[in-house]
Amino acid sequence: MTGETMTTPILSVEELTDLVTAIFESRGMAPADARTVAGVVVAAERDNARSHGLQRMPGYVSSMDCGWVDARAEPRVEQRTPGLLAVDAGNGFAQVALARARDRLVGIAKQNGTAVLTIRNAHHFAALWPDVEPFAAAGFIALATVNSRSLMTAWGGTRKVLGTNPMAFACPRLGAPPLVWDQASSTMSQGDVLLHRAAGKRLPPGAGIDRAGQATTEPAAVLDGGALLPFAGVKGSSVAFMVEILSAAFGGGTFGFEDRSAALPGAVTSQSSQFLLLLDPAAAGETAFGARVEALLAAIAACGSQRLPGERRYAARQRAATAGIAVDAVVLDGLRAFCSTGAPRAPR
Repeated sequence: MTGETMTTPILSVEELTDLVTAIFESRGMAPADARTVAGVVVAAERDNARSHGLQRMPGYVSSMDCGWVDARAEPRVEQRTPGLLAVDAGNGFAQVALARARDRLVGIAKQNGTAVLTIRNAHHFAALWPDVEPFAAAGFIALATVNSRSLMTAWGGTRKVLGTNPMAFACPRLGAPPLVWDQASSTMSQGDVLLHRAAGKRLPPGAGIDRAGQATTEPAAVLDGGALLPFAGVKGSSVAFMVEILSAAFGGGTFGFEDRSAALPGAVTSQSSQFLLLLDPAAAGETAFGARVEALLAAIAACGSQRLPGERRYAARQRAATAGIAVDAVVLDGLRAFCSTGAPRAPR
């Protein structure tokens, strides 16, 4: 049940998922598809990755309401080669397209040892780790990339051209949850910049530049015509370029600089593309794979590492399962209001 602690509403994971699902359904999304997208939003909130959680719901809603995203989209899955599935998401959300292709992708990976999925004409506005973690939980190695609209400079440039272009990697483990990491190609994600602006906090040095190409620690200056900077300078630029090629060029999608969301008021999401690679250690004959992974992790721990990627998310997930998720009362009122607002425009 919904409860309150110090006036902050507490919702169970299921309650919050039901509420967010209802918002997507109110925009015309099929119930199963609505629950799929709601699941990744709530997963981020549940696991305390809140830059990609409920903070993004106004962007989801306005992007559907203005017709930029087609909430009723029906993805089309095509098997291009024995090992490659290509999906046209129909201008809908990437998670729906992934759900449509998941079973076929797993079957291909089991048969061939590898499988590749490309998704184009899609909108990916969530964290990337929920896309790969389930595959690793099923025993696969998974690597995913997504490009976004231009937000970041490249190779010393002074204007945005590439997206923050995240990538995520998931690896199965013996007797433990998968090891999963998810990172942007930029020094920090745009979601974190938005959180800093909302909290009235400055950015760390080296995170972004203003519209004149000058270094700034003001979130508003980065968001208003400025640009984020790649992590590790030219190295981050190289990674972002690779993500652009894998996600957009290889899959026949839109480059970040070709995105047209700025021309439509209310369009917040990026029309993007996704690349996903699955590897099956069992099909490769590597029966000792799990033990080898654990040996590597033991060596890393022996060299002083205090925690592994994803461990904070898993700890937050356990807390949420028993204690629920705290949702700011104003945010909760806004979510409930979304359920009763009007239908979206016809998609563009």
